Amino acid sequence: MADDAELEAIRARRMAEMQAQMGGPGGGGNDQQKEKERQMEEMKHSILCQVLDQSARTRLNTIAVAKPEKAKMVESMLMQMAQSGQIQGKLNETQLKGLLERVNERTQKTTTVKFDRRRAALDSDSD
Repeated sequence: MADDAELEAIRARRMAEMQAQMGGPGGGGNDQQKEKERQMEEMKHSILCQVLDQSARTRLNTIAVAKPEKAKMVESMLMQMAQSGQIQGKLNETQLKGLLERVNERTQKTTTVKFDRRRAALDSDSD
């Protein structure tokens, strides 16, 4: 009998630990977070539909496949511009390209190549 009580106490503790890891009883905390993320995604989608025409949305989706981080930057930039009232009407593909060029200028990394001629001259031409 004492073993049954101890086993039940261990099971109860383990169940409490698992529920705490999952975010509450039955993992309910995780569902709220997923719901919030879904709502944010819907809001972003609706704003982008209002701001971009079909060709621009197609281009942005293509960019999202190739370079997701750049697409997220452009989407957040578009949302900020829309919320602050900087965008009047829908942007077409050419206007989106201009916006992309501005983003590229900000994020473009310059690479330099240094060539040390002294080290390269180790093998002489007289050989």
